Amino acid sequence: MQKDAEKTSFSLKNKVFSRLDAKKALTWLGCNTQGLSVRNTVGLSKHMFFMKNKQNLLVGVDISSTSVKVIEIAVRDGNFSVEGYAIEPFPAGAVAERNITDLELTGKTIAKALRTARIKSKFAAASVSGSTLITKTIDVDKSLSENELEMQIIADAEQYIPYPLAEVNLDFDIIGPADGTPNKNSVLLVATRKEMVESRVDALEIAGLTAKVMDVDAYAVERACSLIINGLEGQPEVVAVMDIGHTSFTFMVLKADRVIYTREQAFGGLQLLEAIQRQYGITLQEAQQGLLKHTLPEDFREEILSPFLDLMVQHMGRSLQVFYSSSNYNDVDHILLLGGSANLPGFTQAVKNRLGNNVSIANPFVSMLTASNVNTQQLEADAASLVLACGLALRSFE
Repeated sequence: MQKDAEKTSFSLKNKVFSRLDAKKALTWLGCNTQGLSVRNTVGLSKHMFFMKNKQNLLVGVDISSTSVKVIEIAVRDGNFSVEGYAIEPFPAGAVAERNITDLELTGKTIAKALRTARIKSKFAAASVSGSTLITKTIDVDKSLSENELEMQIIADAEQYIPYPLAEVNLDFDIIGPADGTPNKNSVLLVATRKEMVESRVDALEIAGLTAKVMDVDAYAVERACSLIINGLEGQPEVVAVMDIGHTSFTFMVLKADRVIYTREQAFGGLQLLEAIQRQYGITLQEAQQGLLKHTLPEDFREEILSPFLDLMVQHMGRSLQVFYSSSNYNDVDHILLLGGSANLPGFTQAVKNRLGNNVSIANPFVSMLTASNVNTQQLEADAASLVLACGLALRSFE
């Protein structure tokens, strides 16, 4: 293998895989490995994630349906430090349902966010999610060699992935001994369509960034939430995470800082904006600006916001009940609210009143330092929207 070849590493969960050219097909397991062994690439790229100098920090890049969030986190005096961040809305037509539809627009918007945040690093960590993302836990014999394990994973993957393996990027991670089967290990299998990864790689390249890690949304959120949970009073063991996005509501349960349950519904902040639009005869953009700047009519809270919060809490309550009915749990110790809707006035109290749990708005930056160019008050206000980006930026230290 050429020593000076361009190497870009991609990872789902905590494993790292390499490829030789950002323009070519990824060299993950089963996908045109160009003669590379997956296990060999782990050794070649491992050093990228023990980063000591700022030039090698990863920029966390969260590409959502409505905006891009970028953040850079360093270590100063033994503490994490937010060196810069920005949230930049996407122009119409750039991204739809988290799928990039206009590479040029998306890339230019990411570049604008980087300039606003004064971020100099040229390496990025991004993530994938959605209906084309497949995760499956399978059990394999502990006695398998590394090569035999890879072949077994490929054979099993064909059973669970409804696409030809040549059309997907696939990764796996041994997560520990299988329950009740001492001679087997549980292996997490993760796969997604190639275009989901490659569109993000290309958009980052347009923005002047080299993609070094491709993670999964849920794992990045898990990473950031671990910081939050460790700082909560009593360090709760079982935590429900309610992530209210623009068009979707993601419900996760973490135990001992690991996701043990996840569920997604098609409900989010867009419903609130549409209700405002209908009530006052304004555009969606005007509705969003009015909500952000608190310039909506006086009856907004009673006529629009209160019914929306009631409906949102109902979705949360149903998600908890589904979790309880499908598991051995009948309660959670704490509820974390994430996403752009988490800061809606009265939301936290409405969740407490209805669900009767300890509730807080997610803020992974409470114990972090901040660079002089970071507006700490604005960072606190934006924190619930930055959890995924934060989790991605933390990949710099794994």
